[in-house]
Amino acid sequence: MAMNRDKRRNESGANDDLDERVVFVNRCAKTVKGGRRMSFSAVVVVGDHEGKVGVGFGKANEVSDAIRKGGDAARKAMRPVVLRGKTIPHDVTGTCDGGRVLLKPAPDGKGLIVGGGMRPVLEACGIRDCVGKSLGSKNRLNVVKATLDALSQLRSAEEIAALRA
Repeated sequence: MAMNRDKRRNESGANDDLDERVVFVNRCAKTVKGGRRMSFSAVVVVGDHEGKVGVGFGKANEVSDAIRKGGDAARKAMRPVVLRGKTIPHDVTGTCDGGRVLLKPAPDGKGLIVGGGMRPVLEACGIRDCVGKSLGSKNRLNVVKATLDALSQLRSAEEIAALRA
């Protein structure tokens, strides 16, 4: 369930140019004396399409509150990603618990060839051409976190040259 909310108003009322995407919403039911009590959790990805992305996890008794809390958490957790044009600089593998993802750069015009949880993360941070494969768990939260782990491992050629010299 992907949902775009461009130019969402933040707490101060000013517009920010961040792309917010809901990766998924999970419903949890707790059985109590009066029946079932529902609660919801949402995984939200926020990015600026220029190399910054964050992921947030929100939980609440209403779907809209869970999405709002996830969006706020994602804004606080935004971090920069190293890009080379519209793709990534090199192959990288990321892990989180059982989730493992492999990301490879692609030539211009190839597009995003990635699976479920990776697509919103890569689109939000501005990557247009990339090939990805989910190798481990199919749990979307772990795939999203593994994708963030992979993106945080990216280094530019200048950074690597500076480390070697």
